[in-house]
Amino acid sequence: MKLLGSHDNPRAVQGVADYLKTHHIECRVTSEDGQQVSVWVAEQHWLQANEIWQEFVTDPYQDKYLAASWQLSPKESPLVYQGVKLNLWQRFTQLSWMLKAVFILSLGIFVSFFVYGVEPVFNTLQFDPHTPWRWITPAFLHFGLLHLVFNLSWWIYLGNMIERRLGNWVLWTVFVAGALLSNWMQYLLADANFGGLSGVVYALLGFCWIHSVKHPQSPPLIGTPVVGFMLIWMVLGFTDVLFVNMANWAHLFGLLAGMSVAMLLRVGGSEQV
Repeated sequence: MKLLGSHDNPRAVQGVADYLKTHHIECRVTSEDGQQVSVWVAEQHWLQANEIWQEFVTDPYQDKYLAASWQLSPKESPLVYQGVKLNLWQRFTQLSWMLKAVFILSLGIFVSFFVYGVEPVFNTLQFDPHTPWRWITPAFLHFGLLHLVFNLSWWIYLGNMIERRLGNWVLWTVFVAGALLSNWMQYLLADANFGGLSGVVYALLGFCWIHSVKHPQSPPLIGTPVVGFMLIWMVLGFTDVLFVNMANWAHLFGLLAGMSVAMLLRVGGSEQV
């Protein structure tokens, strides 16, 4: 069989694969990492299938793909993943140096709390306007396991999405802008007793949100329901009804930083990876 193309949205690929099936074009869908999926067709059908694929790449969310999925029974659907690997360590090693560096630094500092104590580590890394590197270091401070897991999960998910679609330099820009502005404003409007990657996470969220709005013809970097949930969570933080203390100003200004980067940077959309 011959490779037709690859895409990073398995659900969208299922639709076009089912659509190919309704046109009597047999295809096979494979994935090596559970994220990037490839479509293969017989060589004699490749030219016909390629016309359909190019139309799909231009607009992956046409109703006809969903209709094809409804038309086929589950047994007829060609979407059978071949070789999907759930090896988390292998997935981690495939991440970029930046994604891994932030992950390892955050995890290492969290572990150091148990080795050296919270106070000496925090005093060394907390925000200090007179020490340049301590404008960034609060982003790596996490004071609970759930806090750490939540932030790193979003960092890997959103950061990897931005990096694969738009490049490492875009992720680096969003990270720096989000960390600097969120930490500084939390310090100015509250105090220096805060930490966490949440400001950066909200910067990634804001960037993905605005970039998707600016490029409606490209697959969205993030879904509207996720944006809505995160915005509601941020608003609830300001109402003090949650069971945890949150760096609310860091969240808000991280979001604004990411949105600003998306508006100012001239980066195009991406239909596929």
